[in-house]
Amino acid sequence: MKLIVKIGKSVKKFLCPPATEDLKLNTKNRDAAIQADHIQYGPLNVDEPGDYWSDIAKYWKTTEKAARKSLCGNCVAFDISPRMKDCMPGETSDKDGELGYCWMHHFKCHSARSCRTWAKGGPITDDKISFGWQEKSNL
Repeated sequence: MKLIVKIGKSVKKFLCPPATEDLKLNTKNRDAAIQADHIQYGPLNVDEPGDYWSDIAKYWKTTEKAARKSLCGNCVAFDISPRMKDCMPGETSDKDGELGYCWMHHFKCHSARSCRTWAKGGPITDDKISFGWQEKSNL
């Protein structure tokens, strides 16, 4: 899907991030985020998180209660802007949250999960901010 935005006198094309349209690429990027020691995306199943939240709490040197509040859904890089929702493959919400795009690690991620690179300040809900992240990521 292509989106064209007029900025002043110039026109810039913005495409959906490749991982939103290419399942193989999305899976590769997501799996890399799960395996990377510095990212540790998870938990795999939010209903049965195992030791995920206690482990990430130890990593962040905080309580498990505090760690459970640091979710993809409130991360600065989690994009659920209107234009990003148009890039998603269809209905992307469930009882636990919704699917968005992670600009840090370039894959579709779920709002109820987290990772070690979580940063306060999100989610991205404005197309203009979404375009800014895309421009900086060179996609």
